[in-house]
Amino acid sequence: MTATSPQQTDTGPPPPPPEGPTSDQSHLPAQGLARASAIMAAGTLVSRVLGFVRTALLAVAIGNTTLVADIFEKSNTIPNVVYLLLAGGMFNVVLVPQLIKAARRPDRGADYTSRLLTLTIVVLAAFAVLITLAAYPIIATLTRGWTEPMLALGTAFAVWTLPQIFFYGLYAVTGQVLNANARFGWYMWAPVLNNVIAIGVIISFIITFGQYSSDDNQLTEWTAQQTIWLAAGHTVGIIAQAALLLWPLSRLGLRLRPKFGLKGMGLASTGKIAGWTLVTMLIGNLANLAYMRLISGATAARQDLGQLSSAVPGETAANVAELIAILPHSVFVLSIATVLFNQLARAMDLGRYGRAREIINEGLRIFAIPVMFCMVAVLVLAGQLGRIFAGSAADANLAGAAIGQLLVLLALGMPFRSASFYLMRVFYSAEDAKTPMMIYAIIAVVGLTTAYGLATVVPEQDIAYLVIGLFSALHILQYLICHLLVVRRWGGFDFASVLSAYLRSGACAAVAGAAGAGTLWLLGGYSWGFAWESIFTAVVSCAVVGVVMALVYVLMLRALKVDEFTAAIAPLARRIPALSRLAR
Repeated sequence: MTATSPQQTDTGPPPPPPEGPTSDQSHLPAQGLARASAIMAAGTLVSRVLGFVRTALLAVAIGNTTLVADIFEKSNTIPNVVYLLLAGGMFNVVLVPQLIKAARRPDRGADYTSRLLTLTIVVLAAFAVLITLAAYPIIATLTRGWTEPMLALGTAFAVWTLPQIFFYGLYAVTGQVLNANARFGWYMWAPVLNNVIAIGVIISFIITFGQYSSDDNQLTEWTAQQTIWLAAGHTVGIIAQAALLLWPLSRLGLRLRPKFGLKGMGLASTGKIAGWTLVTMLIGNLANLAYMRLISGATAARQDLGQLSSAVPGETAANVAELIAILPHSVFVLSIATVLFNQLARAMDLGRYGRAREIINEGLRIFAIPVMFCMVAVLVLAGQLGRIFAGSAADANLAGAAIGQLLVLLALGMPFRSASFYLMRVFYSAEDAKTPMMIYAIIAVVGLTTAYGLATVVPEQDIAYLVIGLFSALHILQYLICHLLVVRRWGGFDFASVLSAYLRSGACAAVAGAAGAGTLWLLGGYSWGFAWESIFTAVVSCAVVGVVMALVYVLMLRALKVDEFTAAIAPLARRIPALSRLAR
């Protein structure tokens, strides 16, 4: 997963509702939406956990704030960015509604699906070949200050990773075909296979070549065998992820065959919402590439710092910090916002703007409970969270501290990131995709202008702090713009009660944070003690401190009778009745 700009994946719009009649339910799962949702959620959770394991093991293998780690991260990130454009943009926005409509036809969408798969294979194959042949100029364009040996290694990695674009695209379109035919679980569980293979590749790499050591001179000692093992191994995981979906696709009973032609693909009738959404995705991903190009300058600057080089965060550290920081948003905010979005869309459609304002207020207040706790928890445990993904070399503490510093900067923007994300959904609920696109464009222009302007005076080794800190500042700016536009268009939504919810939950989180900080101090978290000794001790420390903070937080919320707490745990309480007692 790449580090995101404020316009990236966490702020992406929901796919538009399918068009056409809804009387035919053949596209719905036979065993119910609830069970299908549970299967998909479980797949996502397992994949996310395995992704964290993969990231931690990769740091053991090649380090984190190291030369090879950043070079590999750059090369392995480009296909993922292209995939985000495909899956989050073209496929979700343009093709999913057409797939669902096609699945209701007498041929169950066989003709449309045949055309779509043929088009996907031909276009993606050609695109993957061309972009792989252009590996060197792509790496040179997306980096800053890299030497010729660094560019050569980056190109070598890219030659093996850029073909992933074809298989990412095949996975995305095949998964959407399965979803349109009510085979939801496969698309969410296929990445589990990818992560399992990646973990196996990294473990075998460690066994064969050993762990990263701070004494290594990576650029001169790195071999072609290591490049192929690591890069090609990760590509094999992506191939398996795509190939796995071909089996359930073959069992749909559709008579699929190669078929050319764009007729009936829906490309000419995407509509304004889809068009603006595609532009939004393009802006976000291009901005992200531009930000990461700036951070790549830290990789080159490290070579002149000697033993202190491990304390300089680069692209790998930035991506890891973002991976950690976005998790609470993905688990709590995104799930709640998805439920409330349907209510918002209905209220907007019926012109019940008073009810819409109530839903806006309700969502923002509920978010305060998980977001404020997670913000304080990340602030307290930033170093230990970083240590988990810093590897096992002698200088792993320095790398962990560097990641932790980035986490602190990201944590400060957490409440604004989630709030602006939700307010963006207000516009989408009113079928307005143009306003969010304009906001993203403004944020991208302001952010990139500021970042590249300040980069001329900020030392290269500090560039990651500049960019990551700017992300949080841009989340604040984005929220202010969204707030003003929402109020101007639909009226006030009782912001005083929203602010009160954040202040009260923030006070409870601060008390919990104090308790957590005290516990962490006992574990040596502020003296390079037990909490810093290894990945295992960091995990144990995070678990112990997390439990202490959670207990204190719940007790404080109950003592202060914070009403939003009840609403925040309601979805979980319906599945786990024992949790409902916490809010009493």
